[in-house]
This record gives sequence, structure tokens and C-alpha cells, in this order.
Amino acid sequence: MYFQFHKSLSGEGISLRLLWVLCVSAVNPLLRKLTAETLRTRRFRREKPGLWLLLIAMFAIGLTPSCSNRLNHPSAPTAETREVTDEAGRRVRLPLKIERIVSLAPNLTEIVYAVGAGDRLVGRTRYCDYPLEVKNVAEIGDTMTPSIERIIALKPQVVLVSTASQLEAFTKQLEQQKIAVYVTNPRSLDEVFRSITTFGDLFGTQDRAARLVTELRRRADAVAAAVGTTKPITVFYQVSDEPLYTIGRESYLTDLVRRAGGVSVTADVANAFPRFSDEAALAARPEAIILPTGGSMGSANSDVAKALKNSPAALNNRVYKINEDHLQRPGPRLVDGLEEMARALHPEVFK
Repeated sequence: MYFQFHKSLSGEGISLRLLWVLCVSAVNPLLRKLTAETLRTRRFRREKPGLWLLLIAMFAIGLTPSCSNRLNHPSAPTAETREVTDEAGRRVRLPLKIERIVSLAPNLTEIVYAVGAGDRLVGRTRYCDYPLEVKNVAEIGDTMTPSIERIIALKPQVVLVSTASQLEAFTKQLEQQKIAVYVTNPRSLDEVFRSITTFGDLFGTQDRAARLVTELRRRADAVAAAVGTTKPITVFYQVSDEPLYTIGRESYLTDLVRRAGGVSVTADVANAFPRFSDEAALAARPEAIILPTGGSMGSANSDVAKALKNSPAALNNRVYKINEDHLQRPGPRLVDGLEEMARALHPEVFK
């Protein structure tokens, strides 16, 4: 029984040392009376040995009935749970009411605030810098190597990650602490909208999420109507220049380029963000090049890769720099990036 009890406490993140500290104040007055070498003490031990042994046993494991009730009370609101399926196809059990959230990606942080749950965010990465009030939230490291100790100390009910690739290093540790991990992995603008809707459902802010998605869809539809009669422009999306990375068929950005009135020259390349050879880039001959730069990246990725210097896009001065935060964070501001890209590719229809 003791080991089962210890295991259950460990699962709740409560150590026996902590229980001992909390309970000693409740037991100590009794022990002072019962351990004093007086006739009264000896009489108590002789007349009520069962009660005496029970008190000692409870002290040894750091538990009294009053302390147990006090410790169990905070967990009562989270007793009710539900099982959901995340975007990686994993079945995740979450509390019906989520009050403590950790986000491990800037786009997820933005969605949490956008659906009205920002006040429940207790941890974020150093790259989570929007909206401005997120700077007041505890930092737990970077996106790929967060501090597990800091996350556990924050006692979140769910940790949000942006792709399954973030899971391998720390999922088991978090699950041992009974901390749920929820994965998002959108591959199109519609799937980004789905993520926003899902967050509204998870956090009980369905109405606000629905209004947001309705407005974002309205803006996306306006872009589609504007570029619908234009000739698609071949586009090379440069994720980085040295080494050269681009977008592939599994990236939501390939869908965004299409919606903006373009067609990615790497749309059929495997993976979401493949490395691209100089020879392949030279052969692609794009009519336009998109450089996600500025924003939180500063001046990084602001120059066209050497392999593309003689492309039709570069020679015709059709190289467009767009705020990286509006493109590479699949959240509400992705529609800003869509509008900016469409205006760059087809300025004639936005005059």
C-alpha cells in the first residue's frame, strides 16, 4: 500500500518530503503531548496503543487526514477530463477546463492570445515575442531544446508543440509528470484555421475563435477574388540562402503561394522544408522570389542566394521581401502574409 501511495503522489508531482513539511504542523502538537515522558503519555500509550501507532505511521509517510484533504482539494477542478486527437493523430487526455498552458512555438503563442486564452499562458519560448504582453510570461528556453525542469515547475496542464519533431526529446518526461502534450501540424491555410478553431474548443473560447476564423476567411476570400483572373507567377520561396532551403509539397507555404496567385517551382519536392541544390535552383528559373526576412529575424535571409542571382526573378527585379513573422508563423497573422504576397505578385489588381 505504501508503494502504491508513493507512486500516486509521484504521478501528481507531489513528493513525500513536501507532504511531510505540510503535515508536520498538524501532527506536531499531538506528538509533543504524546511523546513527553509523563505518566499521562505512558498511560495513553498503554491504554490506546492502536491510536498511537496510527499517528506514528501517518507521521512517517507525511500524511494526516486534514492535510490529505487540503492537498487533494486543488486538483478537484481538473478531475474531469476528455480525450482528443491532436494533429499528429495522437490521442491526448486533457482537463475539461485548461487553466495552465505552456507554448513551445511562436505561432501557437499567437493563437492562444488570439482566441482569448493568453491569461492562462504560464510558459513560452524566447522566440515567442507577439503580442507584446507575452514578454511577461515565464521563459522556458528555445523551441527545440526547452528546459524540462522549468516546464515541470510551472505545472502546466498542457504543453503545445508545433510539429511532431519536437516530441521525441521530452514527451516521456512530461507524460511521467502527467502533463499532456498537444501537437499541431498544419499543411495549408485551411488547416491553420482548423487549429485556431480547435484551440477555441480546448480552452472554452469557441465564440471568439469562430469570429476570428470568420474574419480571416473573409480576408483570404478577398485575395482569392482579386487574383482569380490573373496568370499564376512561378515563385521560388527562399527559406534561407546559405545553405539553400525552400518549401516543398508538405508545407503550408506552398498552399499560401498558390492562394496569392503564384505557383511554387518546388511544389512537388518532398518534405515541408527541403534543402535545395544550386543546380536545381538555377534550373528552376522562377519569375519571382520571396524572401521572408525582417521581423524577429532582423536582416537574416535578406539576400538572394548565389544560385538564383541570374534567375529571371533577380534579373527583372522581382525579388520581394516580406515580414518573416507574417509567413513562417502559421497563425492568425498568416493572412497578413498572404495579402502582402498577393500584392507583391499581382500589384495591378490591388491598385
